[in-house]
Amino acid sequence: MRVANVNVQDVTSSRIITQCKCGLYAGIRKLTTGTLYIVATPIGNLQDLSPRARQTLQDVDLIAAEDTRHTAKLLSHFAIRNRQVALHDHNESEIAAELIKELEGGRSIALVSDAGTPLVSDPGYRLVLDAHNAGIVVSPIPGPSAAIAAMSAAGLPSDRFAFEGFLPTKSEARQGALKSLGGDTRTLIFFESVHRIASTLQDMRDVFGPERNAYLGRELSKLHEQGVRASLQDLCAKLESGEIVSKGEFVVVVDGAEPSPTEAASIDAGVLLGELVKILPGSQAVDIVSTLSGKKRNAVYKEMLSLKSD
Repeated sequence: MRVANVNVQDVTSSRIITQCKCGLYAGIRKLTTGTLYIVATPIGNLQDLSPRARQTLQDVDLIAAEDTRHTAKLLSHFAIRNRQVALHDHNESEIAAELIKELEGGRSIALVSDAGTPLVSDPGYRLVLDAHNAGIVVSPIPGPSAAIAAMSAAGLPSDRFAFEGFLPTKSEARQGALKSLGGDTRTLIFFESVHRIASTLQDMRDVFGPERNAYLGRELSKLHEQGVRASLQDLCAKLESGEIVSKGEFVVVVDGAEPSPTEAASIDAGVLLGELVKILPGSQAVDIVSTLSGKKRNAVYKEMLSLKSD
């Protein structure tokens, strides 16, 4: 059909109204797709849902949830009445294809997990990848993340860290995974369930060494929140004694390994630090020495404080 006499005022960002020769509107054609929003939801305290996330969940055409029953409680709390569809590990391939069609048809969808930021040890990767491949806009709505919450409270170096998620359930495979990380100098973040937290901490102690510092976060942002920073040996003892309660969900943050001699640069870090603090701010001197020598920043920082006090 030939388009005639199209008025610029009839054109919007999402559609164009065409007019045939007889002057009647002939149809509407979508020019843009919908948007896939990746919405972070509370890991415990419902008040952590951001105003933007709440508005997004209210406005989208559909919510893809890891567990619709769980998400229904969140939606009910904020009086959000929106349609849901389940998207989890067992149906993601099938559901993702259907959701892509919805998005290509101009509908917007919010992806949520049971708690925290989707795709961080939660389903959604296939949907997000398919959306990118289909040229659909993927927009993050940032918010709570158990991994980042624990990292921020751990009191361990945070300039470089690695999120490892859940370790293997069997002890032999878990120890193998931990051994592969034994020399990693970055701070390491793990998730663990209540059923395996004791055995996982014991394996960490045996592989990383009893004196390696770590932080155990339990039920973060919830009523019975608990966070303990100690050596792996002490964390095992506190869990065994009941000082750390064996209930809820756990995040373990482990200090990275000290660089091996072959990884450290062949310079005298102490001498270099002593010279740099004479001409540079302490934090800048620490950054330079840590980068060049391979020594951990917190260790260099302590040396810098000692030099200044002297």
